[in-house]
Amino acid sequence: MKKFICTISILMLWSCNQNAGEQPKEDIKIETKTEDITITNKIEKLATDFKFTEGPAVDKKGNVYFTDIPENKIYIWTTADSLSTYREDSNGANGLYFDEEQNLYACEGGKTRITRTSPAGDYKVIASEYNGKEFNRTNDLWVNPKGGVYFTDPKYGRDQDQLPQGSMQVYYFDTNDNSVIRVTDDLIKPNGLIGTPDGKTLYITDPGANTTYQYNIENDGTLSDKSLFVEFGGDGMTIDQQGNVYLTTSGQPQVDVFSPEGKLLKSIKVPEQPSNVTFGGENRDQLFITARTSLYRVGLNKKGVQ
Repeated sequence: MKKFICTISILMLWSCNQNAGEQPKEDIKIETKTEDITITNKIEKLATDFKFTEGPAVDKKGNVYFTDIPENKIYIWTTADSLSTYREDSNGANGLYFDEEQNLYACEGGKTRITRTSPAGDYKVIASEYNGKEFNRTNDLWVNPKGGVYFTDPKYGRDQDQLPQGSMQVYYFDTNDNSVIRVTDDLIKPNGLIGTPDGKTLYITDPGANTTYQYNIENDGTLSDKSLFVEFGGDGMTIDQQGNVYLTTSGQPQVDVFSPEGKLLKSIKVPEQPSNVTFGGENRDQLFITARTSLYRVGLNKKGVQ
């Protein structure tokens, strides 16, 4: 989002016959506040020459895992500032997320499923269908404090009118009984999502409606009290310890930061159109941004919740 500057210019008229009620006026410049979100290290390109980067997720050490969807690979950017390959055949993995036990969850869009890989390397498909039908193309996910997994299921590219699930919605995988439920029924094309660390609120961005919503999370995993968060759609999201939401806004080469009340606090410009974001690094004060052919990083005076 661009920073709005409103300049009010008023001609100052002085004459001997000026009305008594008139007061002298001067030029006033009003600038929207950026609160206390400050860039501590300017944005830098860490790695490039990818085809389409996505799905950044941070492990407990601060290493950032991310995907290159067309290349079917998952990479790691380490806290020692080095790049390595985590998985060669990712089945078109998109969104990634670590739970508290350091299991890595992945939306394997190429196989329309959700998988989990343990720290020891044990790999398992945990969700591949709903109501006996495969998903459209699993995209992004978030693991709540209970270990349950919320994930979006849009479809991009060709044959978007051929949807196994009939529409593009959000689902919840309950790790207690390995069941899958659909938790939305009125979205157009949901993409990114993120929840608060207390497990009470879920944000879902729907670029199909150019809108981002927020929901209350119920004990059984269902969602209630849908409300407008911001009138912008996006791709991926993350959240900091103050509850500010970082959104890769659709059609904007930047990451927009919104307060929990939906107020725009700051826009972080990116050289390429960003797809997703996460906080990483040993102190979780570095914002990692996947953006088309590259991975970027910017230092902030905020910390991520993981």
